[in-house]
Amino acid sequence: MARASRPLPTGAAKRAMVETMFDDIAPGYDRVNRVISLGFDRAWRRRTVGSLGLRARALVLDVACGTGDLCDDLARAGYRPIGCDFSAGMLRAAHTHAPLVRADALTLPTPPEAVDGVACGFALRNFTDLASFLRECSRVLRPGGRLAALDAAQPEHRLVRVGHDLWFRRVVPWVGARLSGDADAYRYLPDSTAYLPEPRVLRELFSTAGFVDVERITMMGGAVQLLTGTRR
Repeated sequence: MARASRPLPTGAAKRAMVETMFDDIAPGYDRVNRVISLGFDRAWRRRTVGSLGLRARALVLDVACGTGDLCDDLARAGYRPIGCDFSAGMLRAAHTHAPLVRADALTLPTPPEAVDGVACGFALRNFTDLASFLRECSRVLRPGGRLAALDAAQPEHRLVRVGHDLWFRRVVPWVGARLSGDADAYRYLPDSTAYLPEPRVLRELFSTAGFVDVERITMMGGAVQLLTGTRR
């Protein structure tokens, strides 16, 4: 688990802060993402979509959909995406043709066993209760349905970690502040990786929530992780 450079909010304070922050940075969110990911965000999303392995026209819920990039990738893969996000600002800035709904990830507006897949891009660390989110995913997925969650990670190799920390904790806040005008948001985003448990604990949370065949792969030298599981 990464260590934050300053105290991070929890509970209701975290929820309110995250909502306000994403509302504020929504207009320039896509542009900043392209820059700070060096354009690799597109490949990461494609790999996330590919990891679902569902039938054509499967119904996939994109949780914390933001402006809809992942929804668009899901549609291009032949799925039927539905996006949800609790940031009204992000939904206003969305460019996707997928249906969108404003909702909290911990109380998804979906009947039990209603969707074939759940996708989530770079949002696990922003939820106030990761275990509750995974239980919600299990609730809304049909048996045999798939969950794919993409997020940041802390590289294990020491030299890679040094370079990653320099980029993520120094360059990214500097770039984000200049392109979005919100320095605090792009200082928070690197720090927020401290909310994520160690890989072993993450896998256990998936298993406890009702997922089998849980897998974790890393990309970009361990700076990005993709967690997948199948609902029992």
